[in-house]
Amino acid sequence: MSKKIAFINQRYGVEVLGGSETYTRKTAEALALRDGFDVEVLTSKALDFKTWANYYEKDVEVINGVTVRRFKTAKNRDRFTQRSLQILKNVFSISSIGLEEKRLKARGPYTPDLVEFIKEHKDEYDAFIFVTYMFYPTYFGAREVYEKAFFVPTAHNEEPIYMEIYKELFNSVKGIIYLTEEEKKFVNKQFKNSNVPSIVNGMGIDIPDEDNSKEFCEKNGIDGKYIVYCGRIEENKGVKMLVEYVQRFNAELGGEPVKLVLTGKGGMSVPDDKNIKYLGFVSDEDKFSAMKGSMAICLPSRFESFSITLLEGMACKKPALVNAKSEVLDGHIKKSGGGFSFGNYEEFKESLTKLLDAKTNAELGIKAAEYVRENYSKEAVISRLAEFVVK
Repeated sequence: MSKKIAFINQRYGVEVLGGSETYTRKTAEALALRDGFDVEVLTSKALDFKTWANYYEKDVEVINGVTVRRFKTAKNRDRFTQRSLQILKNVFSISSIGLEEKRLKARGPYTPDLVEFIKEHKDEYDAFIFVTYMFYPTYFGAREVYEKAFFVPTAHNEEPIYMEIYKELFNSVKGIIYLTEEEKKFVNKQFKNSNVPSIVNGMGIDIPDEDNSKEFCEKNGIDGKYIVYCGRIEENKGVKMLVEYVQRFNAELGGEPVKLVLTGKGGMSVPDDKNIKYLGFVSDEDKFSAMKGSMAICLPSRFESFSITLLEGMACKKPALVNAKSEVLDGHIKKSGGGFSFGNYEEFKESLTKLLDAKTNAELGIKAAEYVRENYSKEAVISRLAEFVVK
């Protein structure tokens, strides 16, 4: 008899950008391919996380073999309430469980029908896998099924993780799936929950064999050497800093400029610079082509719990260039030897200069790909996950 597993995430779809959302989709699709598993996803009808406005019309649909059940957001994101309660807590030390839950409802996506569905249908599922700690569906949904709840927190050092309400969540679920050792260490220290059963198990990384980077560059008018960033185009993801660093590097270089290719969506404006190529949302095919034609995959964010795109780029035999202030990203560099971490512009400049050397670049790219192959093969990752949630 098949095991029925439900993944819960705040958004879901092939067009949805975001680390936890991509993890959920890729993992759900991979688990659905295994014999003995019936996989569903419970999510909102929202596409835009800034408003949580209802976008998808269908209540139920099948995407790549996974049944997706969508629930309406009862109200859009309330940033005024969210921010006001944050200030009360952090500036005036005024807080309570009730106020924090109100803040979480304001953060959203506020989907009470999703929580009610979990409550009413919990006996129909063998396990619920809640992905990412920060949003309404995980906190309120997991409380209804702690005895069947597995949790992928995607946690890192950021302001919301210190809310009191999360102590119960991190200590009451049946099991926790950490994406990295750094994440587990941080969570265990913060929540004193080392007694909760857990595994460290990232996401299976799978890249296409074909290399269409030449056609991709011709199509998008990209010539010469470039580094690539794939993800949300937001200042808090370090993208503004990355743009400024590349511009400064080129101004000081004096020779052939290094280009920066950006793929993804976001609210940050990108300067009009012929060496900064902002492509917006691209298909997976174009994303991998961008990676394969690059000199390096760059992740400038300080706050990451895993970083799928970094590992995908490394799997393409591309060195990594990351923000040293992120323990997770810096950990990938130290464990792989496949790139550099930078803490300021001078270190960025030194690292990028080294990466422009063909011999050094190739050597680091090989180390990067070996690291991903040894630690994040799809079959090994999904096997560990399947064993953990059904034992």
